[in-house]
Amino acid sequence: MSSEYLPWENLVIAPLMVLWLFLPGYLSNTTAMLGGKWIPSMTGIPIKPIDGGKNHSDGNRILGDGKTWNGLIGGTIGGGLIAMLTHSLSAGNHISSAPFLDPLGTYGVGSASIETAWFWIGGEWGAAFVLGCTLGFGCMVGDSVGSFFKRRRGLKREGEVSSKAPLLDTLPFAIFTFLFGLIFLGPSIVGHSGLLMGMVILLILTPIIHRSFNVLGYKLGLKSVPY
Repeated sequence: MSSEYLPWENLVIAPLMVLWLFLPGYLSNTTAMLGGKWIPSMTGIPIKPIDGGKNHSDGNRILGDGKTWNGLIGGTIGGGLIAMLTHSLSAGNHISSAPFLDPLGTYGVGSASIETAWFWIGGEWGAAFVLGCTLGFGCMVGDSVGSFFKRRRGLKREGEVSSKAPLLDTLPFAIFTFLFGLIFLGPSIVGHSGLLMGMVILLILTPIIHRSFNVLGYKLGLKSVPY
């Protein structure tokens, strides 16, 4: 199918399609909280900070206590499970079903078969899991990059309360999630450059979406601060 039939240019459908396809990355921070905080508190599993408690040359922590190996593993695996869910809900969808496209679909935008992709491991469900893990890991990398630059600005975590930095709390994880998809996940639709316009629109909206979910979490008692 020619790319002219794809809904890239629809200003409403494009960002919704990107949000759906990259949902494993967008929700990885939630599963990272499960792996990095809730599960250890319930099981007694030790929490291991990624930076090992070390400081940067500026005297501040490299990443801080909020970035742990537990959370990284939880966010990555969570991304894989979410991708399996989105695949199960959208498998077989036609391009006219956008924004709810199958992340394992190619929709005729590339010459290679999805079965030739490096992440095609263990059939379609294994491939969906690895694809989601890739997006989840990208999110975790971006979140850590944002944390690194927050610490360089002297924005520190105080106990359970994290510092407020709307753009550094949102844009790095979204940017890295998109980059990991574009770089590593072709010929899946997730790795197609036609999604760029939707990505840009979603980047503009991401701080608003992130803030809304944090306020909701705060009101539900899931977060100690509304940001």
